[in-house]
Amino acid sequence: MKILVTGGCGFIGSHVVDAYVAGGHDVVVIDNLSTGSIGNLNPAAKFCEEDINSDLQAIFSAEKFDLVNHHAAQINVRTSVEDPLFDAKINVLGTLNLLSLARKYRIRRFVFASSGGAVYGEPDDIPISESAAMNPLSPYGVSKAAAETYVTTFARLCGFDYVILRYSNVYGPRQISKSEAGVISIFTDCILKNVSCTVYGDGRQTRDYVFVADVVEANIRALNCSSNTFNIGTGVETSVNDLIAIFSLILGQEVEHKHDEPRPGEVLRSVLDFSRACSQIDWRPRTKIEDGILETFEYFKKISRS
Repeated sequence: MKILVTGGCGFIGSHVVDAYVAGGHDVVVIDNLSTGSIGNLNPAAKFCEEDINSDLQAIFSAEKFDLVNHHAAQINVRTSVEDPLFDAKINVLGTLNLLSLARKYRIRRFVFASSGGAVYGEPDDIPISESAAMNPLSPYGVSKAAAETYVTTFARLCGFDYVILRYSNVYGPRQISKSEAGVISIFTDCILKNVSCTVYGDGRQTRDYVFVADVVEANIRALNCSSNTFNIGTGVETSVNDLIAIFSLILGQEVEHKHDEPRPGEVLRSVLDFSRACSQIDWRPRTKIEDGILETFEYFKKISRS
């Protein structure tokens, strides 16, 4: 297939590009390099340095995409709170721009990377299933929920297939440590710089951490499945204290860390039910968090020495 991957120089998007190229697909990457790195670009992919809000008609007209895989996004919750217009411009209007082009140039499928942690908010039931109400607590969550609705509406009106992947907290090689969602990469960065890790509150707040290679597999399964929305997580709650313990085990000594005041509005528990993905696309997480963190730590240790 001819596939467009937006954000294909970013953390998750670049891994997806690698997998699509390895699968024999013809891949075009659009990325404005605001957070992505050209060093992540697969050399077999065609690169267009563009913003998703730009006029992309010439690219769509020339390339005749079969599928759009949309990973480009503003992902920082704090930024969304401070500047919700900026967040909406990227996450809502950028997505709408791509959907309008998908309609005009008759793409067959649209794959959208959403956020299971952000769109559900504070859940009533754990683990969270796709049938749970979307109740976002931040403008970022609102923008992702709105974009999802645009995707399903355009798919229905225009007749193309869609797959929405609601990720839990993704981690792994290439992740940047500038977003609060990337606590594993943040802790890795602190450890390698001999800086104390900061634990907000008592450290018992939990998240569902899924390794990037498992997320990539979900994007591969999304190429040929029926239209649907899938949670992509592990179904396992891991606390911040658990993360400190895992890093301490890897290092063979207690990781230096300090506690700070809890962050206001932070969700205390979040874990996704991935049973729909298991039953309908035969997807399940394969990577144990201890193995994933070790691989991530070794990756960043290696590049810190280069």
